[in-house]
Amino acid sequence: MTRKLGLLIVLCGSLCVIAIGEPKMEVSWKNPGFTGGTFKHVLVLALNGKVENRAEFEDELVAAISRPGGKAEPSYEFLPRPEATPIDKKDFRELIKEQNFDAVVVARLTKRDTKTTYVPGEAYTPLPYYGTFYGYYGALSPVIYSPGYMKTEKEAQVEVNFYSTAKPDGELVWTGTTNTFDAGSAMRAIKGLVKIITKELEKENIVEPEAK
Repeated sequence: MTRKLGLLIVLCGSLCVIAIGEPKMEVSWKNPGFTGGTFKHVLVLALNGKVENRAEFEDELVAAISRPGGKAEPSYEFLPRPEATPIDKKDFRELIKEQNFDAVVVARLTKRDTKTTYVPGEAYTPLPYYGTFYGYYGALSPVIYSPGYMKTEKEAQVEVNFYSTAKPDGELVWTGTTNTFDAGSAMRAIKGLVKIITKELEKENIVEPEAK
C-alpha cells in the first residue's frame, strides 16, 4: 500500500510538471495605434535556432494561419539559411517588395538552456508477508533499490512579433512572449507554440478565426 501511494504521488507530480512546462503566452500586446486592415500575404520567419526546427516551426505556423482569403509562406523557400546566419537587410527588403508580402511574423528564441540534475533512487522494503516461507524470506531479504539517474532538461522562451510592411520600415502590430517552457521534445514544443500564437493572433483579430 505504501509503495502504491508513493508511486501515485510521483505520477501526480510528474503530470503537474508536464502541465507547467507547456508553452504559454505570458505577454501579449497589440499596437493600439495600428490602423491598417487585414493581411493577405504573410511571411513566416524563424530567426534563430537549429535549421530543422526553424523550418518545422515555419511550416506549422504557415499551415495554422493560412486562410482562404490570406496566404502565409515560410521564409526558407526564399531565404535558404543552412545555419542561423544573419539576413542581409537589403535582400530582405527586396524580397518583401518582390513577393508583395504585406506582413511578417518573426519568432526568435530569447532563452535556451540545458540543465542536468541528479534524481536520487528510491529504497523500500517489501511488505512483511509472514504466512508463507517465501513471503517471510522476501520480507527479510535486502531492500529493493531503484538506482538514481541523471536527468537533462531543455528549457526555452520565445518572442513573436507581427509586423505590417505597409510603411517603409515596417510597423509593429502585435508582440508576444512565452513563459520558459520545456523544450525537451522539439516537435511537441513547436506544435504547442504554434497553437498559442495562432490563438492570440485570432483573438486580436489579426488572423481570421479558422472556419469550423
